[in-house]
Amino acid sequence: MEGAAVPLMRLLISCPDRPGIIAAVSSFLFEAGANIVRSDQYSTDPRGGTFFLRMEFTLPGEAPLEFAEQFGLSVAEPFGMTWRLWDGAKPKRVVAFVSRYEHCLLELLWRWRRRELDAEIVLVASNHEDMREEVEGFGLPYFHVPVVKGEKAAAEAELLELVRGRCDLLVLARYMQILSAEFLERVGVPVINIHHSFLPAFAGADPYARAKERGVKLVGATAHYVTEELDAGPIIEQAVTRVTHRDDVDTLVRLGADIERAVFARAVQWHCEDRVLRHGNTTVVF
Repeated sequence: MEGAAVPLMRLLISCPDRPGIIAAVSSFLFEAGANIVRSDQYSTDPRGGTFFLRMEFTLPGEAPLEFAEQFGLSVAEPFGMTWRLWDGAKPKRVVAFVSRYEHCLLELLWRWRRRELDAEIVLVASNHEDMREEVEGFGLPYFHVPVVKGEKAAAEAELLELVRGRCDLLVLARYMQILSAEFLERVGVPVINIHHSFLPAFAGADPYARAKERGVKLVGATAHYVTEELDAGPIIEQAVTRVTHRDDVDTLVRLGADIERAVFARAVQWHCEDRVLRHGNTTVVF
């Protein structure tokens, strides 16, 4: 259709830095008939560091189906690249876990319904029934998977059956359960969490009460990838707001919730737009 947007392909690369990387990638795309629309790159150190590249480009309709295989053989392998290619016409499928705090999940659902989130939310699962009516009001399936003391493994097995093969990203929208190392290993997709604190300070439970006790002047939120070590995964996004001694714990919680919504939504959006490259325990966000 005339005037319709042309879907963009997204290519993300990390590899040891050396001369000729951009030239090799660009030449390959040119030979394939691609038109580069955007390119961002970063090097930790041009002398022996790690090089990161994100490119958006269009491909002609007659582009060969073996594009990715040819790129891997002729460019990625010689340069020792870790890379991934994503078709921008296919929104990433997202599953959300939530407990009883609704603000982060509802922010995602509002953005999704307004088509402001470059993703397709496929289902919501919770260890409580509290959010069923609101989630189903968005036309989404809601699964109640209670976590009974001493039977966590059974709950995680049920959650794995819900998730596996149905999503490209799992998000924890204030899901107040610690996922086991076995679950994280078997789930097979990245997991993003929102922490109601400015990491690494006040990790764990009741951070706002502990922040008030310490007389903090800033409260914030951190969105990060989930790893086996609690609240220690690579950070994607953070934000803070200033508070004073006059603010009680309830006020800190309210101000923190405002930040949590925005930080969480940005992190999910950036991941779904393939803007985040992990590097050890940190990230490069283009």
